[in-house]
Amino acid sequence: MAANKKSLRQQRILGELDLEPSLRIADLAERLNVSNETIRRDFDELTSQGLINRTYGGAVRRQASEPGLNERHQLHIAERESIAKQSVPVLAGARHIMIGSGATTVHVAKRLAVTMTDLTVITHSFGVATVLAINPTIRVIMAPGLYHAQEGAMHGAQTVRFLENYRVEWAILGASGLDGDGASDALIEAADVYSVMMERATRSMIVADHTKFNQAFPARYCDWTSVDVLVTDESPMGVLDETIRAGGCMIKAATRN
Repeated sequence: MAANKKSLRQQRILGELDLEPSLRIADLAERLNVSNETIRRDFDELTSQGLINRTYGGAVRRQASEPGLNERHQLHIAERESIAKQSVPVLAGARHIMIGSGATTVHVAKRLAVTMTDLTVITHSFGVATVLAINPTIRVIMAPGLYHAQEGAMHGAQTVRFLENYRVEWAILGASGLDGDGASDALIEAADVYSVMMERATRSMIVADHTKFNQAFPARYCDWTSVDVLVTDESPMGVLDETIRAGGCMIKAATRN
C-alpha cells in the first residue's frame, strides 16, 4: 500500500514537472500535503532513474532537447529580467560586444538598449538585433549564415568565418545546460558559434537562470576556465558552485553578489 502511494505521488510529481519547467521542494510538499523530506527522497529516486535533474531547492524535468525560442520566451521572465539587470553594469565601458542567440540574451539586449550608448554589437540573433534597434547610438552588425527558424538565428560555417574577423571586449552567451564540465547547448550549430565568439572576445559572460544548473546537453562549448562571469538569478550550490569558482569564474546572482 505504501509503495503504491509512493508510486502515485512520484507520477504526480512528474506530471507537475510536465506543466511547470521547475518546482521547489516546499511548494510541491504543500501541494501534495507531505513533508519536505518526503519530496527530497522522491527527487533522489527520480534523479537516479534519469527522469529529473535536481536544482538548489527543487528539481527540473530532464530533457534531451530544449523547447523552441518562442516557447522559451514565455518562461522565467522575471528571472531573465533580473539577470539582464545584473549583467549590464559588468559591461560598463565596453564598446564592442558579441551576443549569442537565446531568450535570456534577448533580455540582456533589451537592457543594453535602454542603458548604454555608442556601442557596436555583433550578433547572429535576429531577436537581439531587433530589440537593440530602438537605440540609434547602438550599431548592430548581423552575421550571415544559414537561418535556423526555430532559434531565429544564423548558424553554420559562413557565420563562424565571419565572426573570426572581429575582436571584441565581451562575448555574452546563453546556455541550455550548466554542469561541472561547463556550458552546453542543445543545438550543435549554436555551440559552434558560441565557441568562436568566446575565442574572439577578451572576456566572456554566460547568462542563464537556475533551471539550467546540473543540466547537460549534447554540445559543450566551453569549460569554466574559459568563462569570466556567470550571471544568474540564483547561486548554484554544492559541487557545481565549487567547480565554477575553481575554474576562476565569478558568479553574480540575485542571492549572492
